[in-house]
Amino acid sequence: MKLIPLLFLTVNITIPALVAQTKVSGNISDNQGNALSLANVSVSETYDGTSSGDDGAFEFITTSVGKKELVVTFTGFKEFRTKIELTGVPLAFTIRLEEDIRSIETVTISAGSFTAGDQSRRTIFRAVDIATTAGATADIAGALNTLPGTQKVGESGRLFVRGGDGYEARTFIDGMAVLEAYSPAAPNAPSRGRFLPFMFKGTSFSTGGYSAEYGQALSSALVLESKDKAEITRTDLGILSVGGDVGHTQVWEKSSLGGKVQYTNIRPYFGLINQEIDWITPPASLDGHIAFRQQSGKHGMLKVYGNFNRSDFALYNRNIDNYDQKVRYDLANKYSYLNTTYKNVLSENWMVRGGLSYNNIRNKINAGGKNIEQNENGIHAKTVFEGSVSDNVEIKTGLEIIDRSWVQTTDTYPSLTFNELLTSAFAETDVYTSKRFVTRGGVRLEYNAQNDRLSIDPRFSLAFKTSSTEQISLAYGKFRQSPKNEFLGVKSELREEKADHYILNYQCIDNNRTFRIESYYKCYSNLVRFENGDQQQPSNAGYGFARGIEIFWRDNETLKNVDYWISYSLLDTKRNYLNFPHLSTPYFASTHNLSAVYKHFINKLKSQIGFTYTYASGRPYHNPNSNTFNAATTPSYQDLSFNWSFLPNPALIFYFSCTNLFRRENIFGYEYGSERNEQGIFNSRAIGQPARNFLFAGLFITLSKEKSVNQLPNL
Repeated sequence: MKLIPLLFLTVNITIPALVAQTKVSGNISDNQGNALSLANVSVSETYDGTSSGDDGAFEFITTSVGKKELVVTFTGFKEFRTKIELTGVPLAFTIRLEEDIRSIETVTISAGSFTAGDQSRRTIFRAVDIATTAGATADIAGALNTLPGTQKVGESGRLFVRGGDGYEARTFIDGMAVLEAYSPAAPNAPSRGRFLPFMFKGTSFSTGGYSAEYGQALSSALVLESKDKAEITRTDLGILSVGGDVGHTQVWEKSSLGGKVQYTNIRPYFGLINQEIDWITPPASLDGHIAFRQQSGKHGMLKVYGNFNRSDFALYNRNIDNYDQKVRYDLANKYSYLNTTYKNVLSENWMVRGGLSYNNIRNKINAGGKNIEQNENGIHAKTVFEGSVSDNVEIKTGLEIIDRSWVQTTDTYPSLTFNELLTSAFAETDVYTSKRFVTRGGVRLEYNAQNDRLSIDPRFSLAFKTSSTEQISLAYGKFRQSPKNEFLGVKSELREEKADHYILNYQCIDNNRTFRIESYYKCYSNLVRFENGDQQQPSNAGYGFARGIEIFWRDNETLKNVDYWISYSLLDTKRNYLNFPHLSTPYFASTHNLSAVYKHFINKLKSQIGFTYTYASGRPYHNPNSNTFNAATTPSYQDLSFNWSFLPNPALIFYFSCTNLFRRENIFGYEYGSERNEQGIFNSRAIGQPARNFLFAGLFITLSKEKSVNQLPNL
């Protein structure tokens, strides 16, 4: 008798369940009616569901009852939801999914741009590559010089892009302008970038056609994205052949503070390695870097970054006609850069970011007893709003102000000075017609209070994805930049120099292999030109052009533990500017540029080795003994560099690098005397490397609770 209530209860539970079974079926396709297989179909708040078959059909039984939602998801398409009521009556659906233009395989603008980010699925040039490329010696510009579009100008060390001078490539940190991104260097000696690669998680190197957000960059925009909040408290020590450094990062729940002090003194090194420069006191510098990060709410982030440097050196400049005659040259530099940025989410579709940066550069120069002081100050403020107005349209718009001043004083000449206030507004929109086609249109308005001019610069790009791995991009834009400080100091009314960019790009990324080919044409106008060859009479009468083809191939899949890339650039450029008598190829431009980078990870030896080979064809220079301007050509530039990282244990790294392994004599041009000799010709002196090669060794130690953490990505 006791079993009857239990049996009755079991029947009452089972019968409704059998009655409430509902059959759900249907067919899934895209907007064109093509069947979608393996789409996920489920009932909300349950585990009931299935996947569609090859013909897009699906069918399953659910025991749920009541009001629910049928959910369909498929990669690359928008999620589909519809309300249903489960009563035991069969349900049938015909479902068409819409493409999600924001999916990870969506077409992206690639013309003129190399993007590096550790989180990017389709990265071409990783952030870590900047620090681990042989021959770059952990210098950002040195690594980027292995990419197509750059020219090797060994006596400068700066980025020269697509026929543009070194000052035409502008650096931005978290969107904020850097007025001087390079350390001072001796005449005809290469300078290094001021910023350490490990401070940044992403890099966008644009050789043309870049966003309307960035102004005052005639040829190239190098955009560095600093790292977010650190996750591990750690201390890093470096014992270097040219100095040493110590860094510490302290992490809290929602913030982190990092700092590094680096002392560089190459005087002992130069005492061991013969130098072509007649040093009195070789360069020494003290660098300090700080990085503070504070999370604000769920999505907000405040960043503060600072770089402070003091450096000095002294040397003798020898007379070309009489070596025993020499002139002393001293330089002391003080540099300060402070950058504060903030970003946060305003709503589901909109975010805001903005910042304020301050630059100060001071140079004290003594040249042959003549004292020269240069002082530049600059403040940059920016606010940017970006978001989506629909699934197919994204917008970015903002305002910015750059206020800078420069003054040069000497013992014997009047001061040179100017004050420049630039107010800019920009707007840019991306319109996705589909996952395969995107159009970007933008405009930048800029008002220069110094010469009372308003400029309007349109910029336009589009990209079409021809397959899942290939795409074609086009770009056009107008770009402008103020002339060099010394020219504005002489004549502050000078207008901005201008360039029009036209770019066609093809790109294929497949299975860790990348192939790019790009052609371009640049038209220069308003370049500074000296009237009658007089530097005290600058004008905007200069003009020129640059055109070329570039090829890039990268492969880290074919060979086990090997990553390599090859880049080639063909450049044809001419200018009529400065003191040029007619249209001619500038001294910094080489027709052919080739780089081949090889990296090999040898697990058994706990080592990473790398080689970089660089070739540049001869560059033009003017020989005053010739009646033809810029008719002479230097020998080709060739360099094979090597680096090696050895990890005896995870917290300890030994690093060694050597440039120009074969000690080739590379010549960048010639200097000439001021008077003819007895034979009636001008004496000359080659401009070459300060030394045939540069050797560097370092021991790097990391102290943290995470024993696997080290500095290898920073080398």
